[in-house]
Amino acid sequence: MRKDYFTSFFYIILMGFGFPIMRFMSIHFETVNNNAVRFLSGGFLFILICIFKFREELKKILLEPKIILKLLLLGIFMSGNMYFFINGLKYTFALAGSIFGILAMPLAIIMAAIFFKDERSKIKQKKFYIGSIFAFIGSLLFVLYGNKVGESLNFLKGTLFLGTAIFIQSIQNLLIKNVAKKLHTIVISASTATLSGIIYLILSIHTGKIIQLKEVGEGMLIGLSLAGIYGMLTGMLMAFYIVQKQGVVIFNIIQLLIPVSTAIVGYFTLGETINFYQGMGAIIVIFGCIIALKI
Repeated sequence: MRKDYFTSFFYIILMGFGFPIMRFMSIHFETVNNNAVRFLSGGFLFILICIFKFREELKKILLEPKIILKLLLLGIFMSGNMYFFINGLKYTFALAGSIFGILAMPLAIIMAAIFFKDERSKIKQKKFYIGSIFAFIGSLLFVLYGNKVGESLNFLKGTLFLGTAIFIQSIQNLLIKNVAKKLHTIVISASTATLSGIIYLILSIHTGKIIQLKEVGEGMLIGLSLAGIYGMLTGMLMAFYIVQKQGVVIFNIIQLLIPVSTAIVGYFTLGETINFYQGMGAIIVIFGCIIALKI
């Protein structure tokens, strides 16, 4: 139990740095190149770990064809999720990504309750629905008042991308929970990251955008690779582990604290600020989700 608490604590801190890093890279790289390099870098690292430490887990994949199909499907979902998420960050800012991650919680819990009995009992109280309404209102404030700052059309476009990403993520989490019953999280992470990386590499080659990777400096390319490894360790491996060990609901509760660490890191690293009304909207989102999750 103490190990789970430490994992959750470090996940919050590390994700606070993760969103600004993704935002920075989204500005300097095309989305398909960004995701191709990040996913393949993290995926290859995980595969090496699996080969040396989790060989028996890899055999399970070969013995059950259904698992292979689920991993392929998970790779597709992850690819779609990150395409919209990275584009959303590109047109908004780091904190927007974490706020929309919070907004995904009520939807994720509803989806989990439909398919999993252990999650179903958690949405039977009125507090869940009241909190969800508050979260929705808060997100509207955050988007509408953010839309008046800077390039309004780009910001609105970014929020639509983020909204699509959280919808895909809510379905993706269900599949993760199902697969995690039979496979270790690092094997799931290795498979998902590598498959998603291959998908993005194919898209990059097909669209001709891969040429951009030749034009950037080696330092930026190495930085993107390291950012990929960092992102996979935090946003994928640690997230999958928490979903497996503590459940979808607990994972979403932990997400509540990420905007705080993101806002602090984003302010000092990217100079990102929000206006008063956006701040109020963000607080209402967090308050609504706290009520919804019956903390």
